[in-house]
Formats: sequence, structure tokens, C-alpha cells
Amino acid sequence: MAFKLVISEGAKSHQLEVDAAQTKNLTGLKIGDEIDASIVGLNGYKLQITGGSDKNGFPLKKDVEGQRRIRSLLSGGIGFKPKMDGQRRRKTVRGNTISDDIVQINTIVTEKGKKSIDELLGAEEAQE
Repeated sequence: MAFKLVISEGAKSHQLEVDAAQTKNLTGLKIGDEIDASIVGLNGYKLQITGGSDKNGFPLKKDVEGQRRIRSLLSGGIGFKPKMDGQRRRKTVRGNTISDDIVQINTIVTEKGKKSIDELLGAEEAQE
């Protein structure tokens, strides 16, 4: 299944559609892992996975191991923003491992290449 890769670079962010052939390289990675961005056409860049969401919109949470979905009692952080002090709520979150059910992966740039991302993505769009 294809998914979207969101790349944040300071105040700018870029969104790429990753096809099924490239998803095999990303399946099994966890939040916090660093990947070589040349597998998605960004030569010289390294990306760190910071989060994502699954096909039903549930966020990936770094504290939950594996690919499973659980209902956890949250007092704040990813998945729940409390309105009052001490408020807790049981919310559904997904584990920290990328699987076939994931539709969006959030990343940040940790190492830049020689060309900017705009140039690399512009050249990729011109080829299509």
C-alpha cells in the first residue's frame, strides 16, 4: 500500500507520494530511526522518522512497541490534549513500527544534500 511521506525542513514541509515498491524499504522501521532519503529520490539527504498515522487516523506513539493498536489512558502528549489539569482520557493509538496500515509518515531532515529539496522534487516532477 502506498503512503505519504511528509518531510519537514525548518519552517518548510514537503509531501511525497511513496509507491508500493519503495514501501518495502520503510516497513519495519520505528519512530526515531534514520533513513537514507535516496530511496525516495532525495540524494544526499538523511531523514529521521518522527511520527505518522494509520488508515483510520490514529497517531503513532513512540512509547507503544510494535505495530498494534491499543486503547491507552493518556494524560497528555501525542493523541490527547487535556483541557483541564489532571484530565485523563482513554484514546486509541498505534505502535511505533511502520506497517502496511500506515498512510502517512512524518520525518525531519537531519543531513542535507548538495541540492535543495525543491530542486530535487522539481526535477522529479519534470520527468513525469
